[in-house]
Amino acid sequence: MIAYPEIDPIAVSIGPLSIHWYGLMYLIGIASAWWIGKRLAQRPWSVVGPEQVDDLVFYGALGVVIGGRVGSVIFYNFPSFIDNPLYLFKVWEGGMSFHGGFLGVLVAMEWYRRKIGCSFFQLTDFIVPMIPLGLAVGRLGNFINAELWGAPSSLPWAMKLSCERFPPDRYIDFAGPLCFSARHPTQLYEMLLEGLLLFAILWIISSKPRPVMTVSGYFLMLYGIARCGVELIRLPDAHIGYLMNTDWLTRGIVLSVPMILFGFIFIIYAQRENPNATIS
Repeated sequence: MIAYPEIDPIAVSIGPLSIHWYGLMYLIGIASAWWIGKRLAQRPWSVVGPEQVDDLVFYGALGVVIGGRVGSVIFYNFPSFIDNPLYLFKVWEGGMSFHGGFLGVLVAMEWYRRKIGCSFFQLTDFIVPMIPLGLAVGRLGNFINAELWGAPSSLPWAMKLSCERFPPDRYIDFAGPLCFSARHPTQLYEMLLEGLLLFAILWIISSKPRPVMTVSGYFLMLYGIARCGVELIRLPDAHIGYLMNTDWLTRGIVLSVPMILFGFIFIIYAQRENPNATIS
């Protein structure tokens, strides 16, 4: 087992103002998307010019933040919203959803693609390689916040949290007090799979012209597979638990399986129906 490196979730404090690592990770993720987008826009077949990347990232960031918050409330905390609709705006209590943020980005991209005159899937093929590094730093933020842990584990790399820093009467999840057993660091698993590995694969796939929908399809399918795999050992939210009387089906799996199916369909459709239609 490895002792959890107890990192202060607050990166910088200036008087009453505190800047959290998690918030910084969002800024780093947006900056990485901008940096990658600039390089993607230099490819001869790109539908987005380098001068358009700034606006594209701005629209995408709005989609991530608004969609991520709305998705978290609808998918994971809907009863709280029904009891008090103003809960949607209690962002200081935390709560962001990847699936909500992803849907928010899709809405933003539909809005933006009309400004530049390309098809929806031409634009999504362009943006999906920009996403995984942001996911990676976001999961690192989850790790720093000591949240979204996996099931208890005896593996050599399982993380052991101290009861001094995480008192058992305050830090409790679906498996009980965090400090009573070592846990799978599922945040790091997701950082590696959904973030770094997915980025490398998409960068290679997008490195030459592909039929429209191909790169988008691979993103959906590979993200969904990675997320479902980690969800099997990542604990569900305590107030939701496992679904349909199982001991493995989580809300994350339910939201990710359609991504796998749609991704597979997109790839097959692109190869059969659009073999000569590239993203250029």
